[in-house]
Amino acid sequence: MRRFVIALAASAALCLSIAAPLAAAEPRPFGHPCQPLAGVRFCPTLSDDARVPSFDGVPLDVDVTLPASGEGPFPTIVMLHGWGGNKAMFESSDPNARYSNVWFARRGFMVVNYSARGWGRSCGLPASRTPNCARGWTHLADQRYEIRDTQYLLGLLVDQGLAAPRALGVTGISYGGIQSLELAFLRDRLRLPSGRLVAWRSPRGKRLAIAGAWARWGTADLAGSLTVNGRLGDSPRAAAGLSGDPLGVPKQSYITALFGVAAGSALLAPKGADPTADLVAWKAITDAALETAAARALVRQLTRLHSAAGLATRRSAAPLLIQNGWTDDLFPALDGIYAYRLAGSGRRAFAALQLGDLGHPRAQNKLAQDDLFTRQGLAFFERFLQGRARRLRSGSVTAFAVTCPASAAPLGPVTAPSWERLARRAWRISSPAQAEVTSSGGDPALGTAINPLSTGACKELPVSSGPGEYVLERTVPRRFLVMGLPRVAANVRASGGRAYLAARLWAVRDGKMILVGRGALRLRPRQQGRVSFQLFGTAWQFAPGDRVRLELLGRDAPFLRPNDEEGFRVEVSKVRLSLPLAGR
Repeated sequence: MRRFVIALAASAALCLSIAAPLAAAEPRPFGHPCQPLAGVRFCPTLSDDARVPSFDGVPLDVDVTLPASGEGPFPTIVMLHGWGGNKAMFESSDPNARYSNVWFARRGFMVVNYSARGWGRSCGLPASRTPNCARGWTHLADQRYEIRDTQYLLGLLVDQGLAAPRALGVTGISYGGIQSLELAFLRDRLRLPSGRLVAWRSPRGKRLAIAGAWARWGTADLAGSLTVNGRLGDSPRAAAGLSGDPLGVPKQSYITALFGVAAGSALLAPKGADPTADLVAWKAITDAALETAAARALVRQLTRLHSAAGLATRRSAAPLLIQNGWTDDLFPALDGIYAYRLAGSGRRAFAALQLGDLGHPRAQNKLAQDDLFTRQGLAFFERFLQGRARRLRSGSVTAFAVTCPASAAPLGPVTAPSWERLARRAWRISSPAQAEVTSSGGDPALGTAINPLSTGACKELPVSSGPGEYVLERTVPRRFLVMGLPRVAANVRASGGRAYLAARLWAVRDGKMILVGRGALRLRPRQQGRVSFQLFGTAWQFAPGDRVRLELLGRDAPFLRPNDEEGFRVEVSKVRLSLPLAGR
């Protein structure tokens, strides 16, 4: 009996000696060792040799941040960087830094930050271009490459037992916001290089799906955001393909700047080497702004393979929280509302909106609104990735209005259970007058002064106008908050090719005016009759005695590409402006 007790004790000791190392083993995402950082565990890629080969062998520079304890599987968030950025964009060692890897990891999430292919040390920097980077150029958020990279990394982490397969989330800003929308609309599918959609599975065959996406400052229609034709809006019957018929007016100042960033920071495909990623050729096509077969083919490709709009069907997207800005002239509020409408096409869809004075220039990005929106974003992921009860309503809208000067607190929040109920009234003003709008009209100095890349939302300018423009102006009778997408309707008769109407909405006070909204409508050749289009969006409080001023021009350079080669004239009459009013 004594020998049996001794043997049993020895066996127990042996089991404990084996179990102890197993219990103490630390997770190693992608085989990378972890180190303590701000109360969590940070597991970086420390060398180019340690990069993670993607599905096609292109090496990706990936960092993973784990909660302070636990072996997984963890609810997981991928943070996708903006254009010109890299994996470090949303990384921090400050535990209080909102919207960062550490901030989310301290709240129980595993966080993945990686440099998109063609950027940073994922073949972007010349020193990182090892032989397996031979075709590692950027594909401009192509679902077959950048989007599949994210899906592949998540699949590897699921197979490793670190990521919970039913709790996968994505978020990002700008370029990362575009990808977040695509991933949400793909949900449980991936797109092969052939273009075919198949079930999303991990490398070991596990079925995967996105459980939630917080898309910030992005767009669901890349072609429609970079070139404006005025056909997108807030219609409940939102559909894809509207941005290419007719082809839009290029946002020239932005396109030039974005291409310059890529040319200086990214690995671009050599011209002619890859027609699915030929940014050099695409830039030339866009700059020309001609109705050609090549231009129409480019719009179709961007819609189908680089935008969420091409994925929108009656099939529900993953739950979405969508954030866009009134004062963002690149991906404005209009883009977020359009994505919200597309997401709502599914029968069981969840989509909510965050709108404010935020995003790309002219936005001010005030901290007070960002604080509320970030708390909402955390609650969104806690609900859909952690299963925690959070009071979030599908369809809901939270919005802040623009205030000046820049030091002023934002006005809001204004909340509504749906987009339709944010502004249920409208103030309409009209004029029977007639004027001729020309491609050379307006004040060129004024256009330069409001180029979004060189000005802010609060810039005051003297009231001015020039020849070849239509002006509608009225005095505000009482205080009200304009919030939504103003609509312009007019009778037109166009002559000349590539004609368009650029619209600028101003708030006028004490002889000074501030730009509070803009938009454009591309006209068809020699179009005539009644037209109607919505501006990018505005949220501005007018006081009694202020004046609302609408300008219609044939030129808004350098923001929009001017038509100096052909020139055009448009007879405009019977203009009506409808301003959506929020609150009482």
